[in-house]
Amino acid sequence: MEPCKLQMDQPSCKRIYVERTLALIKPNAVDKAEEIEDIILKAGFTILQKRKLQLSPEQCSDFYADQYGKLFFPSLTAFMSSGPIVALTLARDDAVTHWKSIIGPVNSVKARETHPECLRAKYGTSDLKNGLHGSATFSVAKREIKFMFPNSIIEPFPSKEATAEYLSRYVNPTLLQGLINLCKHKPQNPCIWLADWLIKNNPNKPQICDGCRERQP
Repeated sequence: MEPCKLQMDQPSCKRIYVERTLALIKPNAVDKAEEIEDIILKAGFTILQKRKLQLSPEQCSDFYADQYGKLFFPSLTAFMSSGPIVALTLARDDAVTHWKSIIGPVNSVKARETHPECLRAKYGTSDLKNGLHGSATFSVAKREIKFMFPNSIIEPFPSKEATAEYLSRYVNPTLLQGLINLCKHKPQNPCIWLADWLIKNNPNKPQICDGCRERQP
């Protein structure tokens, strides 16, 4: 019988990161929240967090602190605190860029001319009351998500090198030994057998031997 061959192929496909971004449904579009959420889900996003709230002018000033000093800043904070909003944490690959493309240009009037299918063209009325907000970058998204959902934990993505090193050091040796034993035993249900073997031989799990236990006084 031909011996079982073990081959650990390197993945050739492009890695997909599940990125997060913040979306806000502003006061002038909040009555269309369910309709907008359906569009979000159909676009491939997962809604991880959701809350309806009304910000005070001071909270709006903190949220839009990077816009402080601009002529429209007082009008922006007054509008955003004028009624309830819906805050959403969205997740999918390339979430920040994809959400920005869906909501479209900042000015809703111009958006209706250049991007008539975008959400701001549909739900907004001006550059200020444009219906929706999206994080500008991933670093901005982390800050904004933390602002709207203070208990959120957003871990940075590990680099390709760090991931490869972790797999090489902590995963591959045990997995390789399990596959070798799998080929030796040739069980009827190899997936279940390997899963049980990995649980029993987890190198991070303390091994307790009855004969090695210290006697209690």
